Amino acid sequence: MRTQVAIIGAGPAGLLLGQLLSRAGIDNVILERRSCAYVLSRIRAGVLEQGMVDLLREAGVSDRLDREGLVHEGVNLAFGGVLHRLDLKRLTGGSTVTVYGQTEVTQDLVEARRALGRPTVYEAEEVALHGIDTAAPRVSFRANGTQQELRCDFIAGCDGYHGVSRGAIPAGALATFERVYPFGWLGLLVDRPPAAEELVYARHERGFALCSMRSAARSRYYLQVPLEERAEDWTDEAFYDELRLRLPAEVAAALRTGPALEKSIAPLRSFVAEPMRFGRLFLAGDAAHIVPPTGAKGLNLAASDVRYLFDALREHYRDGSDAGIAAYSARALARVWKAERFSWWMTGLLHRFPGSSAFEDRMQQAELDYLVSSPAASAALAENYVGLPYHGEAGIGPLQPFRDGSGPPGR
Repeated sequence: MRTQVAIIGAGPAGLLLGQLLSRAGIDNVILERRSCAYVLSRIRAGVLEQGMVDLLREAGVSDRLDREGLVHEGVNLAFGGVLHRLDLKRLTGGSTVTVYGQTEVTQDLVEARRALGRPTVYEAEEVALHGIDTAAPRVSFRANGTQQELRCDFIAGCDGYHGVSRGAIPAGALATFERVYPFGWLGLLVDRPPAAEELVYARHERGFALCSMRSAARSRYYLQVPLEERAEDWTDEAFYDELRLRLPAEVAAALRTGPALEKSIAPLRSFVAEPMRFGRLFLAGDAAHIVPPTGAKGLNLAASDVRYLFDALREHYRDGSDAGIAAYSARALARVWKAERFSWWMTGLLHRFPGSSAFEDRMQQAELDYLVSSPAASAALAENYVGLPYHGEAGIGPLQPFRDGSGPPGR
C-alpha cells in the first residue's frame, strides 16, 4: 500500500490533519490501534480557542460546532468565597472561547472523513515505523489477521503520549522535560445544566475545583484529590457535597445534581519532547507534549501543531519547498512552551500543594488579588486563555547548556 502521508492515530489531531490534507488533494491513510467506537467513547475537555474554531471551519467540519457550540465571552475565578468574572472579549479586543466537547469534534471529523471516502484502518496491531530518517519511510502493521506495509513520503505521529511514534525516535536525538504534580482531578460528568453560564475556576483551602460544561444541558465538574484516591470510592453525593464546600455560595446554590454518567481521576503532568521532527517523522499533539488541564490547552495545542504541519506539507507538495518542514519543530515548540508556561502557572496559582507553607499560601492569595484588580494582569491571563496567535512566534531558540557545561541529551 502506498500513500503520501501516513498518519498514526485517529484522535482529533490525526483526523484533523487528514481532513485538511484530503481537502488539499494530498493522499493520506490513518492507522489507529483502537476501534472507532473506543475512540469516540473517550471523555475529554472541550474549551476551544478561537484559532482552533477557525481551523475547524477551514477544514469544513464546523456546521454542528457553529450550531451547538457555546461561545463564552468571559471566565470566572473564585477565591475567598467571592466570584470574579474576567471579560475575555473586552480584555483581548474581541476574542472568545467556544465550549464544544472533544468527543463531538472527533465525531464530526470521523463523519467528514467517511464522506470523503478516505481510508482509516482501525484496530491496527503491531504498528512499527521504519526508515524514518530516509527518503522512503514505511509503516508495518497487522490488520484483519494480515501483516501489511504502508509506504509513504512522511509519517505524522498523532498517537498520543503512549503511542509508538515518539518511541521510534532514537533516544539520543530526543530531549524530554517533565513535571509530575502531586495530585489529580476527580471528574464527574452529569446530564444537568451547568451551575454557572461560564467556567468557574475555584481556589479553596480544601483544594481546587472547576465547574465546566459540555453543553447547555451537560455539566463536567472536577475536584483536586490526592493521587492515591480512587474514583470508585467517591459516591455521587460525596462528590457534590465536597464540590459545594469549595464554591462561592451563589454557585453552590445553583448546582444541579444527578447520577454520574462518568467518573474518573486524571493525574496532572507537564511534558515536552523536542525536537518534534526527526527525518520524515513529525510528532503532533500528545505524542510530543502534555499539559495539565488547568489552562484548557491540550486539545488546542494539538490543533496548532496540525496547523503548522499541514502548512508545511502543503508547501512541500504544492510549491516544492521544504522550508516549512525544516521550521516545523521550532515553530510548534515556540507555541507549545508558552502554553506549558500558562498551564503550569494556572496550576500553581489555583491548587493546594502538599506541604506548602503559610507564606506560599499568602503568595497565592496576593497573586489572585493582583490578578483580578490589575487590568494588565487580567489581560495577560485573558490573551493566553483565548489562545495565542498561530503565526509569528519568535520562539525560545535552542536550549543553552547548563552552568556545568552539560545539557539535555541529543542537543
